[in-house]
Amino acid sequence: MASVLIPIAEGCEELEAVTIIDLLVRAGIKVVSAGLEAGPVTCSRGTVIVPSTTLDQALGHDYDMVVLPGGLPGADYLDKDDRIQILLKQMAEAEKFIAAICAAPKVLASAGLLENKKATSYPGVIDSMDIPGLIYKQDSVVMDGKIITSRGPGTAMDFALSLIEVLVGKSRRDEVESALVRKG
Repeated sequence: MASVLIPIAEGCEELEAVTIIDLLVRAGIKVVSAGLEAGPVTCSRGTVIVPSTTLDQALGHDYDMVVLPGGLPGADYLDKDDRIQILLKQMAEAEKFIAAICAAPKVLASAGLLENKKATSYPGVIDSMDIPGLIYKQDSVVMDGKIITSRGPGTAMDFALSLIEVLVGKSRRDEVESALVRKG
């Protein structure tokens, strides 16, 4: 079974976090949501999420993918957390999937993972940074090797469905998407 770690920081974008968690679970993927600290997390719009564990506890396990929800100040907290920076570098070295949406691609940039890559983010986030060789795209979801990025809350469903496809295949993605009744 594919497994995904989703670190949840105070001030994250709840629409992104919940959409990603929900759709991955619907696809039969093991999802571990991990708070940077113990206890409930208050998201950017006041929604409270109770992560399944803490980041310290989660780091003792292997994952096929790590996904960073965006939102502010959540992405700033992820960016400043040394554990996240180390995790991202370890995942990259192991050639595992790393995904980020909205403001969270800046965390990938801080870890040096967007150099000479195609990527996207919320407008004004990574496109305003000085990242050597970055090819900034405005597509809903951008995949370059094992790095997957997306734009924001409005692209969260497309992003989550893309993550499903890379982890468990197009047919499973199509099954999950069909059950959502996204198309007429």
